[in-house]
Amino acid sequence: IAREIVSRRSNPYQGSLLQDSVRRYLQLPADQTVLILHAKVAQKSYGNEKRFFCPPPCVYLSGPGWKLKQEQIKARDLGEAGFRVCGYMGLDSMGSSLMETQKLSFEEQPDAKGFSCAKALYISDTDKRKHFRLVLKLFFSNGQEIGTFHSKLIKVISKPSQKKQSLKNTDLCISSGSKVSLFNRLRSQTVSTRYLSVEGGAFIASARQWAAFTLHLGKHPRGFPLREGYIRYGSVVQLVCTATGVTLPPLIIRKVMKQYAMLDVDEPISQLHKCAFQFQGSDRMYLCLSTDKVIQFQASPCPKEANRELLNDGSCWTIISTETVEYTFSESLACVREPVSPVPLIAALQLTGGGDVAMLEVQGEYFHAHLKVWFGDVEAETMYRSPKSLVCVVPDVSAFGSDWRWLRYPITVPLLLIRDDGLIYSSSFTFTYTPEQSCIPGQQVLSDVPQDSDRLLDSIHQEFTRTNFHLFMQT
Repeated sequence: IAREIVSRRSNPYQGSLLQDSVRRYLQLPADQTVLILHAKVAQKSYGNEKRFFCPPPCVYLSGPGWKLKQEQIKARDLGEAGFRVCGYMGLDSMGSSLMETQKLSFEEQPDAKGFSCAKALYISDTDKRKHFRLVLKLFFSNGQEIGTFHSKLIKVISKPSQKKQSLKNTDLCISSGSKVSLFNRLRSQTVSTRYLSVEGGAFIASARQWAAFTLHLGKHPRGFPLREGYIRYGSVVQLVCTATGVTLPPLIIRKVMKQYAMLDVDEPISQLHKCAFQFQGSDRMYLCLSTDKVIQFQASPCPKEANRELLNDGSCWTIISTETVEYTFSESLACVREPVSPVPLIAALQLTGGGDVAMLEVQGEYFHAHLKVWFGDVEAETMYRSPKSLVCVVPDVSAFGSDWRWLRYPITVPLLLIRDDGLIYSSSFTFTYTPEQSCIPGQQVLSDVPQDSDRLLDSIHQEFTRTNFHLFMQT
């Protein structure tokens, strides 16, 4: 049945052109990536106050495809500045009024990434939702729409919890392996906010950009074995920058109350808590900021209370969980007139069956009926099931060329989703064909190819279709 459906191509010539385009893309990918960073929770504003989201949602544009697309627009609109990227960000219920959104202007950074952030977004007490998403709309400055992109869900809270957190209610607790942001606000003034960030391989305190850090839990004083579970005060932790991999030494996380580090508190850490980071094995040395520098500060002991140490303002940090969502597409080889959105996101793969009838379910978000799954430069017959599921027939390994007959090692191909108009959505997933060792013909059989090659090739074909399939995500 699968082969019968595949043979019904409406335009084989068009399919051949698309396959050539995909091959060129695989040789030189010209991807365009939109990365949205945002906090996992947002504090609600009350009355006339505006509690701006902190850290502010950030957008990064990366990949060689942006420059290529801008050059195409610049060549077409000669003499116009229509190739700059601009955008608007707002909450998902706000509608299309630009008065209710924040305009984003992108600036190019030293690493060639475009960067912008929405510093003035907030949610008022008239909005009764418990969760919402951010909506990002991107355009070229000639008016051409790029697409609409959504953040992950953000939980609305009224204020940081002052109660001792219980692991029975883990909604606001921070777990090992999750991503966090740290910021410092001197004398509670918004204008003095500094974010822990990384620049040039060094930790800095930035007033403009913030970094997401993976927070790992450990307990060993000499090594650093990573552990699962929720982070508690008094735990040894390690902060690893998700973008650069730069790592701080092992730190003991302490609860902060009225500028004192509490040495005897071991409760779980909650969102927007004040905390301090003591360098493990040091004499009361804490992670501290001084203007835009990150330094070490030595806390003062409390003579009357041995379980407390006095900190300065720069050593008191606020911790909050963060999310990232990344959308990648390539317009370089397609004549795209429609927005690139919705950009599909692949979350998992599920293989069923094997041999001639192996089926692959692609699970994720933002799928639609105009998408086809491609295994490298080979299109798979694809069935749309729902916005969260596509099902396709796994192509036979012979579709990847004549050399497949003689292979003794796995074939790994990238998984792509391609829209009807040729727009390519790459993914971090690959598919591997692994021939069973017992099925691989011996060398002495291959030496007999000229004597009865047709029969031998048919035999090898049957063995290769009895294949083990392996799925994995590229790191």
